[in-house]
Amino acid sequence: MSAETVELEAGMNAPLFDAIDSTGAAHELSKINSEGNGVILYFYPKDNTPGCTVQACDFRDQKQIFQDSGYVVLGVSKDSAKSHDSFIDKQNLNFPLLMDEDLSIHQAYGVWREKKNYGRTYMGTSRSTFIISNEGILQWVGYNVKAKGHVDRILKELNNE
Repeated sequence: MSAETVELEAGMNAPLFDAIDSTGAAHELSKINSEGNGVILYFYPKDNTPGCTVQACDFRDQKQIFQDSGYVVLGVSKDSAKSHDSFIDKQNLNFPLLMDEDLSIHQAYGVWREKKNYGRTYMGTSRSTFIISNEGILQWVGYNVKAKGHVDRILKELNNE
């Protein structure tokens, strides 16, 4: 992890973001919060890959529970609108995927990190999730989470509050 990588913790103010999804619709944390909603903000490495598909489909299948609890689900990756649209269509996703091609949201949340794979070191997206309250406070922070079973863990975190 480089010296400038942010490390967020529960209890901190969530970094504000303003991004568009693949349809061009804007998603702004302060606006979502002002409407009384919290956010499940999850970062994933790449559209249409096995782990990211498992995770996205789990969020898709549990979206109503999050919605009933007052949370909006937003996925974020550095992929293009075309890539997001393909992923949404192929997996029948029912929540927006935000574009962060300049990595500004990744960096604000500290998820663009040094990674190692087969002895190679490179910068990439750390699969991470943030539960943000309707007041804009980080309720739960998970860096380097596993794709499988992750959504169940988020649901448990929400039920424990």
